[in-house]
Amino acid sequence: MLSPVSEQTKVVLTEADIPTHWYNIVADLPTPPAPPLHPATDQPLVPDDLIALFPMGLIEQEASAERWIPIPDEVREVYKLWRPSPMYRAYRLEKALGTPARIYYKYEGASPVGSHKANSSVPQAYFNKIAGRTRLTTETGAGQWGAALAFAAETFGLKCDIWQVRSSFEGKPYRHAQMEVFGAWSIGSPSETTEIGRKLREQFPDTSGSLGMAISEAVEAAVKDPNASYSLGSVLNHVLLHQTVIGQEALKQLEVFGEPKLDYLFACAGGGSNLGGISFPVIRENLEGRQNTTIVACEPKAAPSLTEGEFRYDFGDTAGMTPKLKMYTLGQNFVPDPVHAGGLRYHGMAPLVSHAYHEGLVKAISVRQREAFEAGVLFSRAEGIIPASESNHAIAGAIRQAKQAAEGEVILIGVSGSGLLDLPAYTEFLSGEMADS
Repeated sequence: MLSPVSEQTKVVLTEADIPTHWYNIVADLPTPPAPPLHPATDQPLVPDDLIALFPMGLIEQEASAERWIPIPDEVREVYKLWRPSPMYRAYRLEKALGTPARIYYKYEGASPVGSHKANSSVPQAYFNKIAGRTRLTTETGAGQWGAALAFAAETFGLKCDIWQVRSSFEGKPYRHAQMEVFGAWSIGSPSETTEIGRKLREQFPDTSGSLGMAISEAVEAAVKDPNASYSLGSVLNHVLLHQTVIGQEALKQLEVFGEPKLDYLFACAGGGSNLGGISFPVIRENLEGRQNTTIVACEPKAAPSLTEGEFRYDFGDTAGMTPKLKMYTLGQNFVPDPVHAGGLRYHGMAPLVSHAYHEGLVKAISVRQREAFEAGVLFSRAEGIIPASESNHAIAGAIRQAKQAAEGEVILIGVSGSGLLDLPAYTEFLSGEMADS
């Protein structure tokens, strides 16, 4: 039962506090990350290798080692629709757990599309617009990224075509309805609309799909259209770069709350954009000796790339069309169980997150589906916000720590999005019919 609290529960910054630059962790890593390789030659990529997929503005960000990269005014203007995002002190969750820890959460569900994904979709659409591209193609898992890119494409007058993982396309109809409201075209993947999709359907007729399959279809469509670009919602450096507005704001909000130190940070991890966005500015604080925060990536047991994968070069997609990336991977052909956290059902982890994990800058745990939803329901009943299926993994990780926390320990949770379009999953959990991963 919700109960009132008397102390400060929320910090909302002003528009003047929206970051003016994205933070690039490459500049501060103790050792440089391995370069991506050309899929045909195994040689390090050069910018011209990516021209068929991305505009030069994004390619330059992908390859940059500059610490601070300016956010264009046009992008910051759109950010004002939801940024800065709020941070809350979770008093009622603390009480429900009986923990001596102080728990905070940074909530990204207030964006127009209900998730953190718009932090990158808007700049991606902007840089494509100024480069003269007229069409964007992409994949999406649970649908948060697809909805975010559809919104951004409409904002900048671009066409948007989206291949959604089939299990999510069929199980989350309101997600692709959301994309279509914003003017995008969407279809379940693998589909009959691409050569790769047709081959995958023939080879795996009963497949529930995967992000790797959907990526292959979206890349094929982009490569065949000179007016199109491929847009990615996670994994690549420039995507994680855009998400660092989250972590920059979070550090400032903790200061306003009067918290000089942060002991633990929990964030869900699938491809790595949410985790990188909130954690990379904190890693910088750790590296410079201002913090000693334990950062925990919370991934699904159904796709445990960090905790069970191999650190090696692998393709980002199933068909082997993308560059090879040095990452923790379960293998390009891995197809996860069709769990509800579709945004986390990816075979690999972002190279920068993988590198940080390999260097010991990040820890990782895996969370089974029922534990994640048990945490999400507890959080909902305490805090009045229904989290996205993906966010539940971070909440579950934080609850594990809170139950054994020391007096005065400070815990921050990255709540990456709203779960209002995930209500069928919650219904399945509450009925006792949810399968575990």
